[in-house]
Amino acid sequence: MSDVRGHRGAIDAFLAASTGGALHHAWLLAGPQGIGKATFAQAAALRLLADAMTPGTLPPGLDVPSDHRAAQLMAAGSHPDLRVLRRLPKKDKEDELARSITVDQIRSLGPFLGTMPSLSPRRVIVIDAADDLERPGASNALLKSLEEPPAGTVFLLVSHAPGRLLPTIRSRCRLLRFEPLDDTDMAAVLARALPDADPDERAALVRIGEGAPGRAIGYAGLDLGAVDAAVEAIGRDGDPGLARRAALARALSPKAAQARYEAFLDRVPTVIARMAALRHGADLRTALDAYDEARSVAAAARSLSLDTQGTVYELAGIVARLAAPDQSPC
Repeated sequence: MSDVRGHRGAIDAFLAASTGGALHHAWLLAGPQGIGKATFAQAAALRLLADAMTPGTLPPGLDVPSDHRAAQLMAAGSHPDLRVLRRLPKKDKEDELARSITVDQIRSLGPFLGTMPSLSPRRVIVIDAADDLERPGASNALLKSLEEPPAGTVFLLVSHAPGRLLPTIRSRCRLLRFEPLDDTDMAAVLARALPDADPDERAALVRIGEGAPGRAIGYAGLDLGAVDAAVEAIGRDGDPGLARRAALARALSPKAAQARYEAFLDRVPTVIARMAALRHGADLRTALDAYDEARSVAAAARSLSLDTQGTVYELAGIVARLAAPDQSPC
């Protein structure tokens, strides 16, 4: 059974094209990060390859039986007619990924595209994510393949920010847009991905994930519901004695809390944005300015390895401005 949940419109549009004889050779899977685009790409690739091997034998939808030869090969990572390009681990730090999908990775597709598919007339290339393509080399190399693809080749390009891609790449792809999942689908994905998690934690992750199960899963075990609540309390009531931001700094500054601190850097602008949605006039402008400043501080904290406690105090101080002025000295 396919792991794809939700995205009915995108699934229907893709299946209509694939079964109606009008399958475009390149698809741009666009939408926020973590909402399931890569999962769809894997399921769509399997469906295309399996259907090409055994035409007319599969059930409706994206599902492919697990005992199908194509499914077995994909599960083993050895399907000869599939290539998946992602950022590779760094040579000197295997626990870190390279900054880009390199031009050499794109050029390595040459032999794959230069021969006939092995098991059927179809072959599929997944690029996850196209936003990571090294520019200009890798982007231009991919463009050449998109301009003159061999017969039977389908490209699936995952993109979190399609506006950053070369216009010439976008113009050669059919856009398939993905939206955040609703709470019901989020809960179903998290129940499957985190079966041992406490139900209360999963419920908190549904809210924090905001329609992106990949993001929510990355937050599992970090008790970010408590972090969000603390940030929201500062934005609502202020922090006149600095006690609330001091408590946050103590909780997030130990080395063992690094993952939670990294998540906090993401959460503060998100919480501010949620609060801004309820404001109008001058209060809205204050919240929007706070959002921009919080994003800037969070980005600097990462790129410059700023002091953790100082960063927590600074971000909490930005949030405190959203409260009544006489309650929120910074």
